[in-house]
Amino acid sequence: MPTKMARAIELPFAWPGASGSDAFAVSFWVDGVSRYDFIVIGSGPAGRRAAIQAAKVGRSVLVVEKGRRVGGVSVHTGTIPSKTLRETVLNLTGWRERGFYGRAYRVKKDISAKDLMARLHITLDHEVDVLEHQFARNAVEQVTGTARFLDPHRIEITMTNGDVRIHEADRVLIAVGTRPYRPADVPFNGATVLDSDEIIEVPHLPRSLTVVGAGVIGVEYATIFSALDVSVSLVEPRNSFLDFIDRELIEDFVHQLRDRGMTIRLGSKVAGIEFDNGSPVTLLESGRRIRSEMLLYAAGRVGATDSLNLGVCNLETDSRGRIRVDPRTFQTSASHIYSAGDAIGFPSLASTAMEQGRIAACHAFGVPMPPAPEFFPYGIYSVPEISTIGLTEEEARAKGIPYECGVARFRETSRGHIMGLNTGLLKMIFAIDTRRLLGVHIVGEGATELVHIGQAVLNLKGTLDYFVENTFNYPTLAEAYKIAALDAFNRMSLTHREEPVRDEGLAAN
Repeated sequence: MPTKMARAIELPFAWPGASGSDAFAVSFWVDGVSRYDFIVIGSGPAGRRAAIQAAKVGRSVLVVEKGRRVGGVSVHTGTIPSKTLRETVLNLTGWRERGFYGRAYRVKKDISAKDLMARLHITLDHEVDVLEHQFARNAVEQVTGTARFLDPHRIEITMTNGDVRIHEADRVLIAVGTRPYRPADVPFNGATVLDSDEIIEVPHLPRSLTVVGAGVIGVEYATIFSALDVSVSLVEPRNSFLDFIDRELIEDFVHQLRDRGMTIRLGSKVAGIEFDNGSPVTLLESGRRIRSEMLLYAAGRVGATDSLNLGVCNLETDSRGRIRVDPRTFQTSASHIYSAGDAIGFPSLASTAMEQGRIAACHAFGVPMPPAPEFFPYGIYSVPEISTIGLTEEEARAKGIPYECGVARFRETSRGHIMGLNTGLLKMIFAIDTRRLLGVHIVGEGATELVHIGQAVLNLKGTLDYFVENTFNYPTLAEAYKIAALDAFNRMSLTHREEPVRDEGLAAN
């Protein structure tokens, strides 16, 4: 390890015929220390987007990833694995066809954990390959190791083989993500009591599962296993869950879950977990005991920031290890250090993390940025899906905005009937005075795709008239937008009886 700081030689590099945007900087080692314009700690959605953005404006970039492969939590234990698992389950069980063929319908009779893992590993290999190609194409350097600050500009990296390197950076982005919250009194064993990182490598499919925690992760896994016909109990200490979602959607969602046999226990605090003949038993403060073959503890996550030695940069974290930032620039209290992604907390979405990383890199290097849109979509990949954007009915009421709602059921659309959909709804909220769209809320098949139509209209400040006056492909689930708009139109025009009545699925077509 060097005893004094030595700045690296940095030269611009471009190949013959390259444009200015194609050129990039190259850092050279001097006395064991290298210098970069930008060091990114973590290669998840925020880190990779920030790294590539900085490289595209000619900055020298190093990405530090402590995992064996790039991609971070999103690729290896979070977003991609859980969504791949969901898709595999829906395909192998024939879940989407049960509306026509009955609840007993199966594509594959006996589904094993091995069946679920096969598709997962193919998907992860592809994601890693794409990411490594993006880094190589943009001359982003990578190193595998654990990073910690020595001072606000120097970072020590301990490699997997024990070697230590020191790097210096003008600017740094912390994008280390999170890890599952693991209380000391929960007897995790990796076999029958698991956290949300371990569940993707589930050793076998249980006949019964208790999920503690009805946040996004807990709800997603609870419904995925329920679709496998596993008996699932969802336990949540609060009297409600997913409180940022419109309550009418949650009511419909809960009805669907209970209709297929899932047990939901709200307001049930866990007093302890013990074992009975090797099976976990969840003890509730009410005295109830829930015995199951397997238990998933999914009551939150914590920022993976404790090993960064943030104190030398005068940076602090909250009780869950999250870093406070300026929400417009993603700067920390140290102006040259940025943070983005799950490490800064809500909304903890891969989609927003990517934008946060890009905005941070643009701000760090003076690249002009348009203002961020006021609203972004939120997707929950449960079974059924939930997606939402804009104001909920509760928020509109709290703001004192006179509003009206329009609702369409998927079974009202011809496409929904063709698909055998008996459930699913789309709800839109409009301001009465201006007719402006205020929010779109969807639960059901394809919700995370359908929401983007509402996103475009909402962010472009569109009105009810867009949906009423425009034609949608027929038959499609997107047609639900027009049905819901006509429903709202009629509610807002009750005194004008000559106006069209609600179109029940445009059956006349």
